[in-house]
Amino acid sequence: MSDHVVSGDVTGSAKSVRSTAGYAEAADALAVQYEQVTFEAVHRDVLHLLPPLPARILDVGAGTGRDAAALAARGHRVVAAEPTAELRAHGQRIHGVRTVDWVDDALPDLPLHRHPGRFDAVFATAVWMHLDEQERRVGMARIASLLVPGGRFFVNLRHGPVPAGRRMFDVSAAETVLLGRAYGLRAVHRGERTDLHGRDGVRWSRLVFESA
Repeated sequence: MSDHVVSGDVTGSAKSVRSTAGYAEAADALAVQYEQVTFEAVHRDVLHLLPPLPARILDVGAGTGRDAAALAARGHRVVAAEPTAELRAHGQRIHGVRTVDWVDDALPDLPLHRHPGRFDAVFATAVWMHLDEQERRVGMARIASLLVPGGRFFVNLRHGPVPAGRRMFDVSAAETVLLGRAYGLRAVHRGERTDLHGRDGVRWSRLVFESA
């Protein structure tokens, strides 16, 4: 994520800005911020939708591994895909290298060469709004292909002001539900919440999809 700020789906030079712009530079501060809230607090309203143990779970854009480590502690087998090396390093320092399988990988293509096969659940927390319209289409198709029948896709979608240096798009929950439906994913949960860090104007949509 570079110093170019994007607030909507646009064409031209903004399209070339990487979805990870700004995260390497802010990794030290973000590592503190991410770990200030718990997995249970962030996902409280959808914990009942987690797959039964022991499930195979993919955490896309895992950041410092807060969610991945919490899922592993519950007994799941977790792959944490994080493209920013600085955040991966913080995650391995904070949570250890044996709790989850860390990979340098990202949406929309998400090849996962080292971890083939399907997953019982995929998490994308504060990730989806970094993808432009075409990337979201490719990404949703890829997620659908990675889920077992009955597998679930957990999406936490940010709305509000774009932090300086980040690349984000104005992506609605309604649009995301329609896109998921186009790839055979049915919305089984839809909710809204305020920002757990108390940031002005920031709110979140929580969506859970289920594969046919």
